[in-house]
Amino acid sequence: MRNPSEPRMSVEIISILVLVAVFVLGTTLSINMGVLAFVAAFAVGTLAADKSADEIVGGFPSNLFVILVGVTYLFAIAKSNGTVDWLVSVAIRIVGGRVVAIPWIMFLITAVLTAFGAVVPAAVAIIAPIAMGFATRYKISPVLMGLLVINGASAGGFSPLSIFGGITNGVVERSDLPGSPMTLFVASFVFNLLLSVVVFVIFGGRHLVRHKVTDEIAPTSGPGTVQAPVRLDHNRILTLVGIVGLAVGALFFDLDVGLLSLTVVVVLTLVSPSTTRDAVDRVAWTTVLLICGIVTYVSLLEDIGTVDYLGHGVAGIGVPLLGALLICLIGAAVSAFASTTGILGALIPLAVPFLQTGQVGAIGLITALALSSSVVDASPFSTSGALTVASAPPESRELVFKRLMAWGFTMIAVAPLVTWLVLVVPGWL
Repeated sequence: MRNPSEPRMSVEIISILVLVAVFVLGTTLSINMGVLAFVAAFAVGTLAADKSADEIVGGFPSNLFVILVGVTYLFAIAKSNGTVDWLVSVAIRIVGGRVVAIPWIMFLITAVLTAFGAVVPAAVAIIAPIAMGFATRYKISPVLMGLLVINGASAGGFSPLSIFGGITNGVVERSDLPGSPMTLFVASFVFNLLLSVVVFVIFGGRHLVRHKVTDEIAPTSGPGTVQAPVRLDHNRILTLVGIVGLAVGALFFDLDVGLLSLTVVVVLTLVSPSTTRDAVDRVAWTTVLLICGIVTYVSLLEDIGTVDYLGHGVAGIGVPLLGALLICLIGAAVSAFASTTGILGALIPLAVPFLQTGQVGAIGLITALALSSSVVDASPFSTSGALTVASAPPESRELVFKRLMAWGFTMIAVAPLVTWLVLVVPGWL
């Protein structure tokens, strides 16, 4: 029996250890991390924190759930009825068939999709197979193409309309910290653009300058197979109008992104049920479950005081700048092996008490943490990296895996240090 005089492990320590276990098990086993997080919230809340089921479920992010389902449902329809393929085809025609521009078109299209609200893994899942088809047809390095798609997704991923941006800005607002959604978005876009220039140089982009497409430009469904050019029909026109309406409504009229997306989905379904019938099956349910589970568990951590406990612990290091660097390194290292959406939901709240001390600029550190946690998505152990490897041609898949692993692990060390030096150390944000 335990001696009553012996120190008892605090509920805060228990909840942290359980969070670590969730990430380890979710990374090493074929178990959705969100499911693990829900079970962890139930176990810790009931057994260690004496919380009722209603109190535990009260942390479920209902608004975020609606956003995730609505946005991924809409873009599943856009992919299913060929709207995304039409956008890609038009983009290729605009550049006049210049092969050197194709990777950058993939970067921009993926950035636009995530900036308008598409979940990063969903955008990569849509664009990566198309991009790899172009890579095969025009002899572009699949590593180059894959990294520009991933970087493009991260570049647009922190817009005020996006999931990443919504999570980050929501935490800032709830914590009464100074925030700047546009600073976060611009910093993310510029950082990923510069990173893509480095990728372009390292992985053979300069050799594409002299190449030009001379045959008819159209997306490919596989090596050596050319589809007919994608043309607008009434379904694609309505989908484009719906996407533009979503952006206008959210940006200029402050309408809810999730509910507005579902409204567009309903209209498209009523108008053309045959082209939207299977779209609900393509909603990113795995991502929805992961994010909602992690956020629910983090809400429990906030409720029982674990967030304050960790934040004050980092602040107690005595060297604020060192604590800020440690937070960014933790975010990058964990995110390389898991979903960035889950990591953002977990780590940004943990940094809040540290930021409330005022020793480090809140906008600078939050932006650095967001960038550090997102640019490592190239790791093949992260969702976007895994999707890219799966989309690569079979003969190149092993090479793509190894190169993405090396690049992702390099970013674990480089991204936190660079963002810390630029955004945190000067103290200008």
